[in-house]
Amino acid sequence: MQPKSPSILECPVGRAVETVGEWWSILILRDAFQGATKFDEFSRGLGIAPNILSRRLAHLTESGMFVRRRYHERPPRYEYVLTDKARDFFPVVVALLAWGNKHLAPEGESVVLASRDDRRPLDPVVVDAADKRPITLATATVIAGPRASRGMRKRLVSLKAMNPAVAPVGD
Repeated sequence: MQPKSPSILECPVGRAVETVGEWWSILILRDAFQGATKFDEFSRGLGIAPNILSRRLAHLTESGMFVRRRYHERPPRYEYVLTDKARDFFPVVVALLAWGNKHLAPEGESVVLASRDDRRPLDPVVVDAADKRPITLATATVIAGPRASRGMRKRLVSLKAMNPAVAPVGD
């Protein structure tokens, strides 16, 4: 485990990456969103080494993304059930899917997000809950929250990446 800088520990993105940033974790969650719950299902679907899968499932359980529930007594077998915290991560996976289809599928999409009701393909965007307008680099900035430390406030003021003048035109 690497030591964490205060700016990583205080930043919600840093904390999120600490929880699910390892790529196997995101793929395990992806498969859980598609119905996988058992060790063998994750192993078969991902082709992941058992020791890595065990570590990732333990981490996701310890961090509150799964609840481990026994489904068989002898031998003891467990399933991994998504928590509300994990379900709240679903839009992140949807955003990755949409971004991957847009930028990394030159031959065409192999997986499409669709409505459960009518199988109509969905085109996900991140919107503001209040006015339903898309959130883009050109329309958003990051500001200090009420619990921001002095260091975080100084860091946010000095950042140029979130400056609207830097955002590309037409974004």
